[in-house]
Amino acid sequence: MLKFTYTFSGSRQFNLMERMKALALLATVGPMDGPEDRSGPTGCPLETAQAGDLAAFELLMWQYERLVLVTALRLLGVLEDAQDASQEVFLRLYRNLNKVGTSGNLSGWLYRVTVNVCHDAHRKRRVSAPVEDAAGLPALGADPQRTAIETERRRALEMSLRMLPEKERAVLVLRDLEGLSTEEVARVLGTTEATVRSQISKARVKVRDFLERYFRRRT
Repeated sequence: MLKFTYTFSGSRQFNLMERMKALALLATVGPMDGPEDRSGPTGCPLETAQAGDLAAFELLMWQYERLVLVTALRLLGVLEDAQDASQEVFLRLYRNLNKVGTSGNLSGWLYRVTVNVCHDAHRKRRVSAPVEDAAGLPALGADPQRTAIETERRRALEMSLRMLPEKERAVLVLRDLEGLSTEEVARVLGTTEATVRSQISKARVKVRDFLERYFRRRT
């Protein structure tokens, strides 16, 4: 995997790859059937980061790196590809800090760039192995049977996402898994709310049918 080092001023550097490694397990063990927790420190240090402050940019990453990595993983289905995509997203964020606007626009900007980066990755990606299952590492004290059931559900959902056309996958991930409104999804993807509603309806039917067939075969 490529390893990027970002230089902000003089010798002040930090390695984004190390942060992506630390986040990788968290991204995959989290539930795949609901919006991720996007909570972070109060306030957004965007303006300070735009003034060139490294610590403020690192805080921005702390707030949004899980959002980016989980979204990329759901869109690409392969952890290594999602890590590469996440690095590219934050590289673009740093290069375009002064174009982002207000902190209220940052989440939408990151979702839009993440979808675009993953779209580019789909166009040039190699034939990939099945999605890596770091979710197979249960939490301490977890009930083995419940852990196995949750792992199976998560794997089935990951498989169903990979079966969807790219546009329907993006809509489903943003609307149902990331919890964006129809209006927000339309804005992120540069389309209409009517198109989002149509695509999400088709995607839900396909996922439901896939899951029904999957678990029917398992019984």
